[in-house]
Amino acid sequence: MTDSPTSARDLGRAPATWALVATVCLVAINMRPTITSVGPLLEQIGADTGLTAATLGFLGSVPLLVWAVISPFALAVSRRFGMSATVFGALVLLAIGTVVRSLPGPVAALWLGTALIGVALALMNVLMPAVIKRDAPTRVAALMALYTALLGGAGAIASGVAVPVSNAGPTPDDWRLALAITGLAALPVAAGAWAWFRRNEPGRGIRSSRMPGRTGIWTDRVAWAVAGYMGVQATLFYMTLTWLAAISTSLGRSPVAAGVDVMVYQLVSIVSSLALPLVLRGRIRRWIPALLPVLAVIGVIGLMLQPAALSLWIVLIGLSSGASLSMALTLMADRARDHDQSTALSGMAQSVGYIIAAAGPVAFGLAYALTGGWLLSLGILLAVLLAQMIIGVAAGRDRHVLTPIP
Repeated sequence: MTDSPTSARDLGRAPATWALVATVCLVAINMRPTITSVGPLLEQIGADTGLTAATLGFLGSVPLLVWAVISPFALAVSRRFGMSATVFGALVLLAIGTVVRSLPGPVAALWLGTALIGVALALMNVLMPAVIKRDAPTRVAALMALYTALLGGAGAIASGVAVPVSNAGPTPDDWRLALAITGLAALPVAAGAWAWFRRNEPGRGIRSSRMPGRTGIWTDRVAWAVAGYMGVQATLFYMTLTWLAAISTSLGRSPVAAGVDVMVYQLVSIVSSLALPLVLRGRIRRWIPALLPVLAVIGVIGLMLQPAALSLWIVLIGLSSGASLSMALTLMADRARDHDQSTALSGMAQSVGYIIAAAGPVAFGLAYALTGGWLLSLGILLAVLLAQMIIGVAAGRDRHVLTPIP
């Protein structure tokens, strides 16, 4: 079973195009809920398991560490089993991990399930940009924007309903039930749709005669710029995602309202994700990666100086975060010449990026534990945003991986 790029004629047919869009969308809406539902439930998890704030911060970092380890191997796995089969297997593994994480009993199941979820999402994180690059090479920016918007939208819903679902069970604060429901709600539909569509596609698998070498991609300066950009924007997102609810409750909001704050943070990211292709035009295009963090810088400074206006600062940070993720994924496709290079670049960039990002939630939690307040933690967040602006200048240059750089 081999994969070849879908032909331009096939992509030009409306049914094939819409089927591709539909399956990509269904996969996208399942890639965030298992992660985003955790933050609003951290207090419940801590109260039930006895885990400290620092340990809970590490729980938020586990998927990122797994992504860092697994991402470089996604290409080899997809070449062995086929891209389509690998994505389907990842969807099944995601379901298994969600069930294991939600099992009652020893807290070890929480960690094991989280790690399995991390493996599944690592494979999909790497391969979905390559799928879009392969099957819709002329629509990369638009489809990546839609894909990113759905990541944010589904994740936002999971964040918003996690606490109410936990309180709707037979016992109050049933965080295990909430994690199971938010993680599994749409997964069977996505797995079924992916299996049906990919069974009927013109080609399956992923094989190419031209493949960037492992050494080449890891020594390429363009690839490192993309990886760095991926890392800093992911650090912003996962620090905010993990600790925003705790910041909100510390300001006097209820746990349900805090979950809504996390939901709003992700919902506004949809707007900026969809708007990004509109600004990626002309000469300003190369500066967009460096300009995107500006709104978040304003938001973080505002949160430090006037925390009572939390809702406003959440909107600004969310707008920056959503566009930054869409930009990072677009760079993984745009800086590659074909879907093979895109897969290699995506694997390398996400491995490096999530190593960087994994330290974020832990550092944020440790800073809070040491000081008893959020100022130092927000200072770390501000430093990350300044790094994103600097790296964005390099990442925005219109170059491809494995090409001479003067």
